[in-house]
Amino acid sequence: MRPEHTSSISEQLVERSLKAVWHPCTQMKHHERFPLIALSHGKGSWLYDHDGQRYLDAVSSWWVNLFGHSNSYINEALKEQLNHLEHAMLAGFTHKPVIELSERLSALTSHQLGHTFYASDGASAIEIALKMSFHYWRNLGQPEKKEFVCLKNSYHGETLGALAVTDVALFKDAYGPLIGQSHIVASPDARNAVNGQTPQDVATLALKDLEKTLQIHQGKIAALIIEPLVQCATGMAMYDPSYLVGARQLCDQYQVHLIADEIAVGCGRTGTFFAVEQAGSSGIWPDFLALSKGISGGYLPLSLVMTTDKIYQAFYDDDVTKGFLHSHSYTGNPLACTAALATLDIFANDHVIEKNKILSQSISESFTWAKNDSRIEHFRQTGMILAFDVKEDVCSKTFAKEFFKEALAQEVLVRPIGRTIYIMPPYTLSADELNILSKGIENALQLVLSKKV
Repeated sequence: MRPEHTSSISEQLVERSLKAVWHPCTQMKHHERFPLIALSHGKGSWLYDHDGQRYLDAVSSWWVNLFGHSNSYINEALKEQLNHLEHAMLAGFTHKPVIELSERLSALTSHQLGHTFYASDGASAIEIALKMSFHYWRNLGQPEKKEFVCLKNSYHGETLGALAVTDVALFKDAYGPLIGQSHIVASPDARNAVNGQTPQDVATLALKDLEKTLQIHQGKIAALIIEPLVQCATGMAMYDPSYLVGARQLCDQYQVHLIADEIAVGCGRTGTFFAVEQAGSSGIWPDFLALSKGISGGYLPLSLVMTTDKIYQAFYDDDVTKGFLHSHSYTGNPLACTAALATLDIFANDHVIEKNKILSQSISESFTWAKNDSRIEHFRQTGMILAFDVKEDVCSKTFAKEFFKEALAQEVLVRPIGRTIYIMPPYTLSADELNILSKGIENALQLVLSKKV
């Protein structure tokens, strides 16, 4: 007799997960057509499921895993820290990992930003920056400065405060009654160019729109929040660095804070450790800089906000109500800080920023086929972020999901944003892996587009 089918470990785990786990950024019903993948382990640029199938992690597992999965150096650092202190509250206490991390981050800004407040995730960091900005003006006797400005198509997180400075209807509309409203100004997205405009022309026009808003609402704006160089979550919108220079000047002119959301674009993604370092020959520094994702090497939840001594001093007072009374139970967790310190060690010891310049060029050359495909537009790259858009008239409504599924069959993990295909791979990507990545995306694209009627 033929034996009855026995489900595999992967099938069993998927079934259990669908019953017990509510997955993020997901319409769970869609998993009826697009099954979950039950992962077993990861090593280097690869993730492996329980059936032995491997997937090249071309998006660094939501942009966090900088130096590959199960990195031996970070592993050893965490094992050592486990022998000393796994966690302690940071209110009234301190410890070596959080002190050293704060000092090293400040040094990376040439000590322009010297006070670091810690949290656990990117949205929390944005909440902190927004609250700090408003509270600063309140402490200075200007409580009317409580409004914020963000870019069109911006994304800064999905908690209520972060949603207030996010311009993505899919995430925001359902919660409209719960969130505050911000002023939305033109994006410097270079794809907005018309009639021969350069990216700098687009940035200049966007700055004019920003200045108009700051003029109209003068005395009421607390801060402008931007993702420097690349607006990631809404399609990898890349723009000219001149916008950063102009935004800094306008913020100074109208006495408005500049918040740099470097959660996705920091930690070397754009070609410098901080994206704001590319703003002109002398660079600019924001009033608040938020980091998360890659800062812990993809190991543990960690986010932080760095700010200036001027802002810090506005909170330094005998009056408790002037203090920043914000907290997270795991603020400055020693293990997460240790992972971040190990990550910074790798940057320094392996000369990662310089090596990434070579790797980013190799990535560009590997995708020459995309530059020459008539079905593709807006090919673009900033450092270790490469993206292109598939023309709307050749895409089906389910293009993103179909491409994701087909790319997995090619051993490549890529999650398109609408019709934008992008990669943000680990910095440890080898030449052979890059070839697999490029060929896999090319093959998956051909297969998906060939199915469209």
